[in-house]
Amino acid sequence: MNAPSLPLRVLIVDDEAPARHRLRDVLADCAGQLQVDVVGEADSGLDALNQVQQQPVDAVLLDIRMPGMDGLECAAHLNQLSAPPAIIFSTAYDAYACQAFDLNAVDYLLKPVRADRLVRALSRAHRLNATVLDHLREAHPKARTHLSVNEKGRIVLIPVADILYLKAELKYVTVRTAAREFLIEESLTRLENEFDDAFLRIHRNCLVASARIREIGKLPGEDDGHFLRLDGLDERLMVSRRQYSALREKIRAF
Repeated sequence: MNAPSLPLRVLIVDDEAPARHRLRDVLADCAGQLQVDVVGEADSGLDALNQVQQQPVDAVLLDIRMPGMDGLECAAHLNQLSAPPAIIFSTAYDAYACQAFDLNAVDYLLKPVRADRLVRALSRAHRLNATVLDHLREAHPKARTHLSVNEKGRIVLIPVADILYLKAELKYVTVRTAAREFLIEESLTRLENEFDDAFLRIHRNCLVASARIREIGKLPGEDDGHFLRLDGLDERLMVSRRQYSALREKIRAF
């Protein structure tokens, strides 16, 4: 991270109020060694994303285990910003997770947080790249609650529950909701692995939300051609021969 103007502007993110209060107290104890300005507190990943986009933030003290959007997902969305803040994760002891942090040279704080450790972490805090975040998610596998895109310098969140289909087109994936389309740079195969409980493959380039399937039909005049329609969308999506039988079996199992 480039050296920020002093004091260091810090956002505290933890779903538990006592943990946030403790971090404030520990930061106050560090005042003689490091100038810090706590610019806010957030009790969720969504709240943190909103606050970072409302004001300048140099570093985020980010709890990992939070309901809904966890800290790793929040960090991945923050990383979409053109000038993302530095991230320091905080966690209760988890040997596997800590090993992942160490291997990827990511700073983290074990709870309860000590003042000397916090000063050291803030002094060398840096931004994380997407590859490092991918490795950390492998240590904490959990499907995201949202996908995200950067539009005109702001992060737009797309709730996974609102997605109708995901379609690969060249190096992008089109994310379709009832309201609009988005383009993201992600692998369709990776998205399928992450959200396999919610999406079904109907073609080599398309996944659909299984809960939104309203009709499967046969194309007139074609031997084995089939299509399907989704709730909230009139568009007909083609089902490949290869996927049709597997699709029928999976639907029967629901």
